[in-house]
Amino acid sequence: MPLRSAAVPSDTPPSPHPPVASTVPVADPTPRPEPTPQLPHAASPRGRLDAIWIKRARRGPMDGVERAELVAGRGLRGNANQGGRRQVTLLERERWEALQRALGADLPTSARRANLVLRGVDLVRRRGHVLVVGGLRLRILGETKPCERMDEAWPGLAALMRPDWGGGAFAEVLEDGPIAVGDAVWWGVEVEFRD
Repeated sequence: MPLRSAAVPSDTPPSPHPPVASTVPVADPTPRPEPTPQLPHAASPRGRLDAIWIKRARRGPMDGVERAELVAGRGLRGNANQGGRRQVTLLERERWEALQRALGADLPTSARRANLVLRGVDLVRRRGHVLVVGGLRLRILGETKPCERMDEAWPGLAALMRPDWGGGAFAEVLEDGPIAVGDAVWWGVEVEFRD
């Protein structure tokens, strides 16, 4: 007995026309790549440089600039702090805004006294990771602990900044070159873990 399609009742005579392709969707057997996992602690795989602040003198005011130059092994050209391990300091814009909401404050990011303010990049526990800012590499060397100047800016700010890298991070500059507000920021592939 000839096999019949399950869709055709057994009392229907076979059709003289060739079979028509089914319009029922069929699962595509082609393997699909797995979605790219988010990096741990990454708010976004690509963020942006939101602000650049240069401290011309120790304990002096922070000057906002649109463009600056990074100098390998030194920091930001014209900044009071040069060389050492804290060549540039970094702050997450989203974290700063959350701290301000918690305090009922509205302080500018310059009150934090960080050199580079980033949006869309989570700095928490990124020691040893390479951050690329405008195509130039920085290696995160540690967490920037809040100092007494934070409480001068707003009472209670320093205590709120202490957990989970709330004060941001500091880094060494690995390459010379210009950066500008609006530059893309992303995590590089190099990782060198340090204690």
